[in-house]
Amino acid sequence: MKFTAMIVDDEPLARERIRTLLEAEGDFELLAECSNGAEALEALRGRRPDLLFLDVQMPEMDGFQVLRELAPPLPTVIFVTAFDEHAVKAFEAQALDYVLKPFKVTRFKAAVARAREQLARKQPDEATQRLLALLAQQAQPAAKPEYLARVVVRDRNRVRFVRTGDIDWIEASGNYVVLHAGKENHVVRETLATFEEQLSPKEFVRVSRSAMVNLDRVEHVEPTFNNEHVIVITGGTRLPMTRGLRELQDRLKFG
Repeated sequence: MKFTAMIVDDEPLARERIRTLLEAEGDFELLAECSNGAEALEALRGRRPDLLFLDVQMPEMDGFQVLRELAPPLPTVIFVTAFDEHAVKAFEAQALDYVLKPFKVTRFKAAVARAREQLARKQPDEATQRLLALLAQQAQPAAKPEYLARVVVRDRNRVRFVRTGDIDWIEASGNYVVLHAGKENHVVRETLATFEEQLSPKEFVRVSRSAMVNLDRVEHVEPTFNNEHVIVITGGTRLPMTRGLRELQDRLKFG
């Protein structure tokens, strides 16, 4: 029996890896590869695949938003994600499948085998109900904001947990951020705007379009020219400030 598939991931190397592993399965025809949510919606309106490999974390429109735009029945989905504890727990709670980046062949093959079995049994209603339950769960507003206490980072083949209190400042780098923590730097696949929403405003403040600082690391602020300022943090790092000085003063006073 032949099945159709589609890949949605903003990372070219991830798409290539999925395509290569899927070709080895032998019974899936790849309909399309999409690099963002808008492309995915356009392709999905044209032809709905049996199996959808869907990246959770994409700029502008994430995987959950893509699914919310689709009318049932939804395709069988294998979510693709970097390590995300909350997302993984949500997938497992609804008995939905996922693969973590970087992909392991055994995990990939197991996820595809389960999808193949489900498709062979022709249970689209069951799959749709699970996905709809997940989307409803994701859409529920949090009663109280919960901020990150630790950040998951990858270090070669290990997964590490960096305390937010150990981070000196955070630097934007496209769709990534660089966490500067003492002598260590950690790259995390997340935009600075998204990361800012997950950090307590009592701990961190945005000082420019490309930088946030830990308030406990602020040493002093120096005026430069044209009424601009430079913020100096522990260790001597100097960062240009383009946000208002008053906001920083208020955060330091009341934080």
